[in-house]
Amino acid sequence: MSVVIPTHNEEQAIGRVLADLPADIVTEVLVVDSNSTDGTCEVAAKMGARVLHEPRRGYGRACLTGLAGANSPDIVVFLDGDYSDRPDELPLILAPIMEGRADITLGSRLKKQSVRGALPWHAAFGNRLAAVLIRLLYGLTISDLGPFRAGRADVLRRLELQESTYGWAVEMILKGSLAGFRIVEVPVSYYPRIGKSKISGTLKGTVGAGWFILSRIVGYYFRHRRSGTPPDRVTLEP
Repeated sequence: MSVVIPTHNEEQAIGRVLADLPADIVTEVLVVDSNSTDGTCEVAAKMGARVLHEPRRGYGRACLTGLAGANSPDIVVFLDGDYSDRPDELPLILAPIMEGRADITLGSRLKKQSVRGALPWHAAFGNRLAAVLIRLLYGLTISDLGPFRAGRADVLRRLELQESTYGWAVEMILKGSLAGFRIVEVPVSYYPRIGKSKISGTLKGTVGAGWFILSRIVGYYFRHRRSGTPPDRVTLEP
């Protein structure tokens, strides 16, 4: 199992993230760094992570670089480097795949009580709106587009993911749903991130993420509809 962690100036948090990863089930950790100017890379390397440098900007780009650089895993996990998700909950994310019930699992920050203020109201609203559109257009009932997620490596490669920026979060869900793969959502904890958010903490990031995500949801639907094949319904965990 490979864990991919995109980072940009996460020196204060990355050590805690790496320390909390369950060592007995993680095969390799890839920290994909985008031009950090602090000690993120040094801390990650010192703690045993393999550091990949990705100078091109974009969250999705970092995830794609990590996926391409993983050493032949069966499962790939994606996890933010700001310690807002809890790495010790990794078994919750993996369970549906390990038990043969899912091909992709999504950690929902909105189905479990989280620390007050951890997810700004506008970010929670945007995620709920996106989830409603996905349910209406794709028949897939989810609650969140959270970054803590996992997928079978062969499935992720078959999806041919391409989004390099904010659209990464939803592309995996939409393509997975349209291809008929089993998508399971599980509740995960969520805490205030260490450091300033690059997306929900800024107006530019919020507007940009919202535009990319909503346009991709609608765009993928109509593109698939023009092909004459209705979206497949996937199996969800209650």
